[in-house]
Amino acid sequence: RGNGISSSLLKGLGIEGWDLFIAVTDSDEANIVACITSKKLGVKTAIARVRNPEYVVELDFMRSSLGIDYIINPEYATACEIIRLLLNTYASYAADFAKGQVRMSEIIIESASVFAGKQIKDLKLPPGVVITAITRSGEVIIPNGFDYIMPDDTLYIMGEKSVVDRVAKNAGAHIVNNRVKNVMIIGGGRIGYYLAKGLEHLDINVKIIEQDLERCKELAEGLDNALVLHGDGTDLTLLKAENIEGMDAFLAVTGYDEENLMVSVLAKRMGAKKVIAKVSRSNYTSVLETIGIDNAVSPKLITASDILRIVRGGRIVSISLLIGGRAEVLEIIPQEGAPILDKPLKELGIPKGIIIGAILRHGKVIIPNGDAVIKASDRVIVFTLDSRVDKVTKLFGCKRGGLGINEFDDSAKNAGDAASM
Repeated sequence: RGNGISSSLLKGLGIEGWDLFIAVTDSDEANIVACITSKKLGVKTAIARVRNPEYVVELDFMRSSLGIDYIINPEYATACEIIRLLLNTYASYAADFAKGQVRMSEIIIESASVFAGKQIKDLKLPPGVVITAITRSGEVIIPNGFDYIMPDDTLYIMGEKSVVDRVAKNAGAHIVNNRVKNVMIIGGGRIGYYLAKGLEHLDINVKIIEQDLERCKELAEGLDNALVLHGDGTDLTLLKAENIEGMDAFLAVTGYDEENLMVSVLAKRMGAKKVIAKVSRSNYTSVLETIGIDNAVSPKLITASDILRIVRGGRIVSISLLIGGRAEVLEIIPQEGAPILDKPLKELGIPKGIIIGAILRHGKVIIPNGDAVIKASDRVIVFTLDSRVDKVTKLFGCKRGGLGINEFDDSAKNAGDAASM
């Protein structure tokens, strides 16, 4: 107990040489000062949560001049993820890895799908793709060739980007063909602001509805072209008057999960083409997607992904949490001398729940079988249940102290650039 920015307190804790210091108080300034102090006292890696939009333009300065290794902004990261989803071809989740060459896609199987009722071995999947997991009635299944695919299952498929797209289309995945031109945002908090600012940079028409009049004035001053409306986002009359049926996307990002849930259902029924809702409770993400909401985004899971990448260290390039955090996709470059190197995968005793989904070697994507061998310079995309993560990090020789980089495919880079100020 005490003042976290007190150098005497931190000295008393003996933090010199500590691997990691994380400052996540409600005060941005306290987090910044605490991290600067910790670095001066010998901490190896310092992470600060900084949420104020005014500090976004100072991030490079904080890293280069103040010595803070990582800046985490949950609202900004959430806005970037939502923009990435808007630019995504699919109505449901998809993410790219290995510099955009490997894709993980989520496919909800409808009763009319050619996949429904078939065993995986009978699907005749093309080379270059693997089904890593199935979720059914809340259960996560790591499938084999004899497992059946049933209506309402959600498949997670991974592989070469073009092949995944082809399989997803054959399975009946909903493809969003129209370019996003008109977006309605409900909620003018920090996430809503970052979204509106980013979408403006993409020349997208934005309407943002906010209940608090003073906040509306702040938004109007801070945004260039977005139309700021003072009103209740659950008011059907207002939504109709603002042409909700003509919206390419509807984004519910208020501070209340239940309100986001309710208004998202209304928006979908009223004709909004793509609906994305922000939820704080991770168990709501699966609920939203089962009632027709295209995407549910959890700031907690997004932030956790960033922190886990740093804490686990090694050469983990990226981490994506799936299925409410019960599974992960990791992009890893093996450490020199790692147990997984230079041995056929079938000889490693990899436990069930871990799937080596793809390998990127010299610019070429390899979907490995049991005879495949991982080399030191490979980028490896791994799907794993959360209970198997420690085994994955041991196999790849991960040690605390990560790459210190985030690598995105082109669309994610565009999303991040668009959301910057």
